[in-house]
Amino acid sequence: MAKVVLAYSGGLDTSITIPWLKENYGYEVIAMVADLGQGEDYEEIRAKALKSGASGVHVRDVKQEFIRDFIFPLVRAGAVYEGKYLLGTSAARPLIAKCLVEVAEAEGAEAIAHGATGKGNDQVRFEVGIKALNPGLKVIAPWREWHIRSRQEAMEYAAARDIPVPATKERPFSVDRNLWHLSHEGGLLEDPGNAPPDNLYLTVVPPECAPDTPRFVEIEFEEGVPKRVDGVELDPVGLLERLNAVGGANGVGIADMVENRLIGMKSRGIYETPGGTIIIAAHRELELLTLDRNTLHFKDTAAVRYAELVYDGLWFTPLREALDAFVAVTQKTVTGRVRMKLYKGNCVPAGIWSPYSLYDQELSTFEKDDIYDQRDAAGFINLFGLPVKMQALVRKRTGG
Repeated sequence: MAKVVLAYSGGLDTSITIPWLKENYGYEVIAMVADLGQGEDYEEIRAKALKSGASGVHVRDVKQEFIRDFIFPLVRAGAVYEGKYLLGTSAARPLIAKCLVEVAEAEGAEAIAHGATGKGNDQVRFEVGIKALNPGLKVIAPWREWHIRSRQEAMEYAAARDIPVPATKERPFSVDRNLWHLSHEGGLLEDPGNAPPDNLYLTVVPPECAPDTPRFVEIEFEEGVPKRVDGVELDPVGLLERLNAVGGANGVGIADMVENRLIGMKSRGIYETPGGTIIIAAHRELELLTLDRNTLHFKDTAAVRYAELVYDGLWFTPLREALDAFVAVTQKTVTGRVRMKLYKGNCVPAGIWSPYSLYDQELSTFEKDDIYDQRDAAGFINLFGLPVKMQALVRKRTGG
């Protein structure tokens, strides 16, 4: 019997995919579960996959690799999609694709299947990643083939086969969770006019319920990579877990946005990224202190393109690798310590220190100094403004 490797999470879509693949393709189904820090009971998920009809289950613990090799590069690049989305789902998909290909090659499978819908971005991210790593593998996307057209029909399909699923009529949200973020889509959130319900958030305390006193946290970076929290050195997973706890308790990291999907439609999602919000904000403050104006501004332009590449599923591409090489040069001086003040959803700087600081207090002071001769500014302004002056003279002479 030919084999297919299924990207399995234990959620609604992938749970019903196992019997569907067996019924419609006659495949032996191997489930692959990537532990990205979802906090799940993986023995329970393994048992559920086997009960649903899988012949084998691979659970891959890739949390350290996820944060070190996929998330921290985003931090260094400053990549944020459309100014709000910190790319939690997007960055996870190429790593899951990598795991799928590795399991498929080890099992001798001829195909890979995923539970992404035909309306979303993940189908692109999975399949482009698989093509980049092993273009000979067949890809099956049941949502593009089967008769099921809604989450309600999917729940009915699962119930008919005695498959338990986490989605219910009371909580019909599509949830994606990993160590970096948690996203919510679907249900009443599909109407942008609806505010998120009070019981939606799972990792972040609603800001109005956060403590009435601010919490200060210090993060130390080495070449753009966070290494320590409050003076304690931590591995990537431990560091993010610490900041997730601190940020979540203080209402930090909620993003409610209508975004532009790659395939052409807009979608509304609610994201919880407590630790990531703190890290991104602190990293930006350190760059403002240590990068010169030209480098910083050009890097901002590259960051937009970097975010689009990751969002679009183009992780395994020469352009992303080339941008990483550029970013690596910019981060050589992004070393130092940043103190952030967290208060009821706000995350603001409260002190920055770096041995590579380009800020000179004596030069920038409003008080008396012996370094800067203000008379020099007149000549600079004359030369800097010369093109504007010439344009004005021509307009005056020609009556324009």
